[in-house]
Amino acid sequence: MTYEQIKEMMEETGLPFAYYHFAEGESPVPPFLIFLSPGEDTFSADNNMYFSFKQLDIELYTDRKDPEPEKELESILHQHNIFYNKTESWIASEKMYEVLYEMEV
Repeated sequence: MTYEQIKEMMEETGLPFAYYHFAEGESPVPPFLIFLSPGEDTFSADNNMYFSFKQLDIELYTDRKDPEPEKELESILHQHNIFYNKTESWIASEKMYEVLYEMEV
């Protein structure tokens, strides 16, 4: 997936989103999304790269546990045939939940 395709997919959620982070003081009221591509896995042989998989992380932030935004995001990922791994954590310093979706696209 290209950056533009990922951005279009993010727009389908209807939630505010940014790549990597929001500018200082511009974070919206939760829920909101952050997405980033922290790396790339490649398949090569005979000294050539045959295929590349971009790593994609989508982080959903909420100030209270709310399964609805999770269901909506997961539905969009399913519609795009994207397999993901999901984890959740509480960020005490921010008083927010982070639901992390990790995938390769």
